[in-house]
Amino acid sequence: MFEGKTYIITGIADKHSLAMYVAKEIIRNRGNVICTGLGVSAHHQNLSENALNFLNKSYELFESSVKEELGEDIETYVLDVTLDESINDFSEALKTKHQTVDGLLHAIAMDKTIRNKEVKPLLEVTFNEFCDTMHVSAFSLVTLVSSLKHHDLLNNGSSICSLSYIAAQKVTFHPYRNISIAKAALERITIELADELGRKNGIRVNCVRFSPYLGSKAGTATLNTSDVEHAEHKSPLGNALPQDLAYEVTHLLRPDARITGEIRHVDGGYNIVG
Repeated sequence: MFEGKTYIITGIADKHSLAMYVAKEIIRNRGNVICTGLGVSAHHQNLSENALNFLNKSYELFESSVKEELGEDIETYVLDVTLDESINDFSEALKTKHQTVDGLLHAIAMDKTIRNKEVKPLLEVTFNEFCDTMHVSAFSLVTLVSSLKHHDLLNNGSSICSLSYIAAQKVTFHPYRNISIAKAALERITIELADELGRKNGIRVNCVRFSPYLGSKAGTATLNTSDVEHAEHKSPLGNALPQDLAYEVTHLLRPDARITGEIRHVDGGYNIVG
C-alpha cells in the first residue's frame, strides 16, 4: 500500500509511543519512515545542566527505540518544534538529501500545567503556560507543514494526520483543562488546513481521537489506572488498542484516498455515550 512512499513520524519517545505503532504499520505495508525526536540542537541557548541532561536522555531513548523497533537504517533527526531554526534545519537536511515526503504524523503535545497527575485549574494557568501548550500541541502542525511546503518537500496528494482525544470537545472523567483547549485548536487547524491544502495541492489533513492509554510517557504522566478503567467500562467496545489507532491512521495516510477534514474516533465508542 505504501510502496515508494515516505512519511515523517513525530512524537516517538520510546517503544511504547503511539507514534511507534503507526510507524511499524507503515513499514509493514512497505512504506518508509523518517522519525524525529526531542533533543539538543545547535539553536538551544543557555540550557541548564538539568535541561541539557533531559534533552540528551530523551534523544538517546528515542533513537535507540527507533533503531531497535524499526531498524538500524531508519533516519532519525532532532526536532524541537518550539524553535523555528530547528524546524528549518530539519527541512534543510531533507532538502540536501533530495528527500521529499508523502505525509506526516503529528503526535506532539506538551502541557506543563499537569504535574504528578494533578491538573492546574484553568483560572490559575498563566499566559505563558497557555501559549507554550498551544505552540507545541497545536500551532506546531502549521509551522512544520509550512516549512515542508516552503522547501518543496511535501508532495502533492500527501496526507497529514494528527492525534487528539475526546477532551478537545467536552469535559471528561479526567478534567483536562489547558491541553484540551490546545487540542481543540489542533482539530480546528486540521479542518482549515484540509480546505487550504486540499484546494491548492490535493493534500489531505485529518485528526484521530484515541482512547486513554497508559502505555505512553504522556499517558503515564497524566492518567491513573482508574481513568482507563472508567473509559473501558463506559465504552461499548472497551478502550481501543494502539494497533487500532495504527490501522486507522495508516488508512487515512494511504495514497489516493479522498478523505479529509475528518475528526475520527478510535475509542471503542466512548464518544457516543452521554
